[in-house]
Amino acid sequence: MKSSEALIKFALAIMMFLCLLDMPYGYYQFVRFVALIGFGILAYKANEQNKNTEMIIYGGLALFFQPFFKLALGREIWNIVDVIVGIGLIGTLVMNRNKSQY
Repeated sequence: MKSSEALIKFALAIMMFLCLLDMPYGYYQFVRFVALIGFGILAYKANEQNKNTEMIIYGGLALFFQPFFKLALGREIWNIVDVIVGIGLIGTLVMNRNKSQY
């Protein structure tokens, strides 16, 4: 179960970093759908583990990236958001890995 969460986080982080490249518009739409589903799964799993803070963060990210009601933030701000979210996802992977070693 932990490996599926790590896989989702890693895949989402890579997709967020790829948003920095000049990709076709369809890729960004795809990322929004995948982010909605991925963050929704992460929120559900955090809820199962009684990690309320993580559940709220992942749930908020699912709503933030949802593709149905678009937020017009502009490319520069979306790039900043993508980098912050990607670094955050990698950070949680590293922190969880360090916790499992001790």
